[in-house]
Amino acid sequence: MTAWSVVLGLGVALFVGALVQSTIGFGMAVVAVPFVVVAAPELMPGSVLVTSFALPVVQLALAPLDIAWRELGWALLARLALTPLGVVAVAMLSTRVISVAVAVLILVTVATSLTTIEVRMSSRNAAAAGAVAGVSGTATSIGGPFLALVLQHERPDRVRSTLAAFFLLGAVMAIGSLSLAGEFTRAQLWAGLVWLPFMAAGYAVAAPLRRHVARDVLRRGVLAFCVLAGVSLIVRALVF
Repeated sequence: MTAWSVVLGLGVALFVGALVQSTIGFGMAVVAVPFVVVAAPELMPGSVLVTSFALPVVQLALAPLDIAWRELGWALLARLALTPLGVVAVAMLSTRVISVAVAVLILVTVATSLTTIEVRMSSRNAAAAGAVAGVSGTATSIGGPFLALVLQHERPDRVRSTLAAFFLLGAVMAIGSLSLAGEFTRAQLWAGLVWLPFMAAGYAVAAPLRRHVARDVLRRGVLAFCVLAGVSLIVRALVF
């Protein structure tokens, strides 16, 4: 059983992650997951999924709503279709294999977006992002980079709102599927609940930052954190 001192210490990572996600639209899992895997791997992925459900609820309730509904719909349908594959990955594959595969996909997508082939918002791209997130989000709690890259050229409020709705419903799918498969434990649930105050504090601290994030700054932030996500997954797989 995970020591409560460890769970509380990991709350700091959740605080920083929530601050980042509340500013650029995603990033909580990118920041927190490497620390959780190292300190308490038995809490993965369910504990982070609890906060991945709770933070979007706060964002959608308190922040301006500007959701790209059509693209969101395609992304969620594709995520729903591929979520069972994520559950299978959790049950059958090692964390190392899953992490490397997700990391490679993230870095390839970032590299593509920096070439003359720009990744733009469309129903097709949103569906592709949702499909990949169905596997990666369920298996590693990191599913945001793909849709964030699709939305990178949109205005900040639209990026944050659309991603929040995607994370909210995606977390419901992932937690439900993991629960049915017996992969979501009571310890994971309690750890996620303990982290909620840290998450709320991160959201509150980010409030003044959100007003000063322009579209080009947001895009650079999205790309930077996608690279961070990919590199952190590879390091996690090779070192731990």
